[in-house]
Amino acid sequence: MQLPLLPEISHPKVQALFQKNDRDLLLLFQRHPDEGQYFAAIFCRYAQVIYTLVTTATRSPVQADYLFVRTWEYIFHEMRALDLRATVPQLSLQSWLINVTAMTINRADLPSVEDINYSLTDTSPVLWCYLNQALNQLPGNLRLVLLLSRTFHWSAARIAAYLQAEGDRTDASTVNEVLIEAYRILEDALPPDIREIYLADRPIPTPV
Repeated sequence: MQLPLLPEISHPKVQALFQKNDRDLLLLFQRHPDEGQYFAAIFCRYAQVIYTLVTTATRSPVQADYLFVRTWEYIFHEMRALDLRATVPQLSLQSWLINVTAMTINRADLPSVEDINYSLTDTSPVLWCYLNQALNQLPGNLRLVLLLSRTFHWSAARIAAYLQAEGDRTDASTVNEVLIEAYRILEDALPPDIREIYLADRPIPTPV
């Protein structure tokens, strides 16, 4: 199955890295955690291979897209400390990625289609990874309000009632102010190149 056309594939900042080898991209990704273009370049190089493996192992396209993004989320975290020279036998990045994909497929416990809100055409796995990283950096109250509003679609009144039951004095009239502040901090926590590649002409997607 063909991977949809995603923003990073045609972005000049990412295309400029296509001539670099896997080892260089991996080292740049590890040494520059405040830049997302190196992870995006690795994604562009191997996304189709992984997408093909995932789609052939799932029955539903919705579940396939969900497993695809979850696989890349696992890759994103594991690659931070990956030393291919220490693997036995020594692996190439491509082999390691295929092995990781096989592992995530075998261990997958996928939710039902009705419970999946992720859309590959709306949010690239690269943006998903950095968005969730930024979301985890939000202060607890801001993160909670953002998730209740955008993920669970609670009204301002319902959010305020929940917060007040938990001992917070936020009322419905100030929930929108809290949301604006949450979005500002969330966007500031994203690497500048990620904002340039994905958010130059669109709002931040719904957090998950």
